[in-house]
Amino acid sequence: MKRSTRARRAHAQTILLPLLAIVTALILGGILIIVSDLQVIAAFTRIPRQVARPFTDPATQVSLEEALWRHPNEVIVGDAVDVGNRSLRVVEEVTDDRNQISLEEARKLYPELGPGVTIHYNFFQKPGVGLRAAWRSVSVAYSALFEGSIGNPGRMVRAVADWFRGDPSGLSAAFYPLSESLVTSTPYILTGLAVALGFRAGLFNIGAEGQYFVGGLASVFVGYSLKGLPIYVHLPLALLAGMVGGGLWGAIPGLLKAKTGAHEVINTIMMNYIAFALSDWLLNGPMMRPGGYRPISPEIEASARLPRFFGGDIRFHAGFFVALAMAALVYWLLFKTTIGFELRTVGANPHAARYAGMSLTKNIVLAMFLSGGLAGMSGANDITGLIYYMPNAFSAGYGFDSIALALLGRSHPVGVVLAALLFGTLRAGATRMQSVAQIPIDIISILQAMIIIFIAAPEIIRALYRLKRPRVQEPMPESDGDLAEGAPA
Repeated sequence: MKRSTRARRAHAQTILLPLLAIVTALILGGILIIVSDLQVIAAFTRIPRQVARPFTDPATQVSLEEALWRHPNEVIVGDAVDVGNRSLRVVEEVTDDRNQISLEEARKLYPELGPGVTIHYNFFQKPGVGLRAAWRSVSVAYSALFEGSIGNPGRMVRAVADWFRGDPSGLSAAFYPLSESLVTSTPYILTGLAVALGFRAGLFNIGAEGQYFVGGLASVFVGYSLKGLPIYVHLPLALLAGMVGGGLWGAIPGLLKAKTGAHEVINTIMMNYIAFALSDWLLNGPMMRPGGYRPISPEIEASARLPRFFGGDIRFHAGFFVALAMAALVYWLLFKTTIGFELRTVGANPHAARYAGMSLTKNIVLAMFLSGGLAGMSGANDITGLIYYMPNAFSAGYGFDSIALALLGRSHPVGVVLAALLFGTLRAGATRMQSVAQIPIDIISILQAMIIIFIAAPEIIRALYRLKRPRVQEPMPESDGDLAEGAPA
């Protein structure tokens, strides 16, 4: 009974650690927002208050009685005094006549403290000012991030209420942020699954970016070159072409690994550059759009396009459900089939797998083919669901972010989907956060990096939150797809 309780605690901690990693990253991101906000820094260092009588506005003024309690009854260096319609800073030696006044002249104009003099407090004298400014800065930034990725809850509720009353006009604008988060998450799901499947087989597929490119090339070629086909034939062919193209591209380093021992990390990185160069050559040559000068392919036929569910500006399409279906398929393959058992066994202990009669060559090549196929499917999904042609600058770094997704999701399909939704949500909300709160989009990359650090080094989280390392971790049944199993060492 004790061992069962400890196993449950260990499993609960395995799920809790990623959540705490996300919360910790958000807290540290908030601190970074605070220290980079000049208004907050000013509120922590120099808090101006104009001496006033009568005292009416506590946000900008201070009563004479309070000023005399904290400040000498005379003007000192660092204060500011009103001269005409200007406020001049009091200094020992004037270097800028337009903004400064000497201490001697200031005391002639204001022999004692009173209206017209502005004094400055520090953080310890008025801590509430700095804390309120810090909270306001973080709350505005994260509120903008939330509204940019999920939407304004009040606006969404009103849009649904109007829809029930027969006016659907507000739905599109209210749910646009949420739809964009799902659209952004879709390629993350597929590329994350690609790397996670490789991890389960003991392989580090760094080539998801190149496989994404090749999948897009194969899909767009089938999409524009085949004409006159019905959608139920043409669309599956376009998606299948992307999957096969990416799979074959991934199988090459897999075969080299199995036959020659060449490390898949080096080979997949090199295959990335080959894919980029191949894409550049094709889009400037055989696949270049006729009559144009830009390195883009022709548009795919309408019969090769994934359907969109809403009109207007909403880009949400069926590819999201294709990605979820692929996640379910990967789960079934890994944890419910003999093929998946062999892949995981080869990844966990290749020597034992060979002793048990499993073919290392077959499983390594198969794992890299399936991993590349998922990345290629991601490229095909973007081609058939979003842009309908192949541009030269196709990817947004999905192939490299997928490594982080697989780590965050513990190489489990469900975990990868959740991690992809998180990353997609952060990416979709970053633009609004930048426009509303003036926070650079790069803060999202920093948040993602911190999440990965905390996931890769769980002892940091255990130390911060005083979590004990479980003494006994009973292995969960393999058929259930243990979330604790992670990437290869």
